[in-house]
Amino acid sequence: MAIQWFPGHMYSTQKAITERVKDIDVVIELLDARLPGSSANPMLAELTAGRPTLKVLNKQDLADPARTEAWLAHYNALPDTRAISLDASLTMPAQRIVRACHELSPNRGGMAKPMRVLICGIPNVGKSTLINTLTGGRKAKTGDEAGITKLEQRITLADDFYLWDTPGMLWPRIIVPKSGYNLAASGAVGRNAFDEEEVALELLDYLKANYAEGLVTRFKLVELDAATMAAMKDEEVLDTIGRKRGALLGKGKVNLQKAAEIVMHEFRAGNLGRITLETPEEFAQWLAAGQRADAERAAKKAARGKKGKQKPVAPETTEADGNPSADE
Repeated sequence: MAIQWFPGHMYSTQKAITERVKDIDVVIELLDARLPGSSANPMLAELTAGRPTLKVLNKQDLADPARTEAWLAHYNALPDTRAISLDASLTMPAQRIVRACHELSPNRGGMAKPMRVLICGIPNVGKSTLINTLTGGRKAKTGDEAGITKLEQRITLADDFYLWDTPGMLWPRIIVPKSGYNLAASGAVGRNAFDEEEVALELLDYLKANYAEGLVTRFKLVELDAATMAAMKDEEVLDTIGRKRGALLGKGKVNLQKAAEIVMHEFRAGNLGRITLETPEEFAQWLAAGQRADAERAAKKAARGKKGKQKPVAPETTEADGNPSADE
């Protein structure tokens, strides 16, 4: 199933960003370090085109360090872009954001030319936590549920540094299926927009191939090793985890819904180890495949539209029908 989630307030956010960006010096896009490609909003890139961008890979403490370095190199190679990683709840790393903004827009600063920064990102990526860390207080609501912030707000970090916070925003159509699953697994998508068992199976499919040791250790799967688990079906792994955690129905049957919830909770909490669900190379392949599929869908839709608009052609008649033939 394709995962899509774009509630009404996100349309308002889209409009607000379009208007606000006209007066912005630097755009900060907060990304989830566990899925840096999937959590980068392609619509945001269009809305903020031409503005220096700071990519902040948040939740680095939960992500695979080697893969984080690969993603930082990827984003730092882009024009007018800088990338840093941090844990938004820690004060000293968060202060690097202010310095990075001044480096991206060195001509801004002072009362005559205050720095104007827009911070945005997907839901539940940690923007509110970051803002509270930067301001030393509770300027923004925080929570584990996607979509806590609903309105834009201006925050003064210093007399010459203004920060505009926007609600978390996805995009109307996610063309990379794997991104949809990764976003759901991370908590960026509302629970009513996806099937938890399906997402957990996709998550396990990736984890057993790349981070099997974390599964073995956390769920005490002592009877399995990484090679054995990699050969198992995803459903078998989920069933085994459910039994280990006592997620059972009557007659020893596993409650797969409960097992799925356990797997996703353990991933989100970082209890499976430091995990990143995609590399720059993997995401590039997924994106290329998604773009090809999207182009094919568009071509088929256009072809159907042209066919539907064609006028019916009258059949040729002959003298045998009692009418002149078309050649006469």
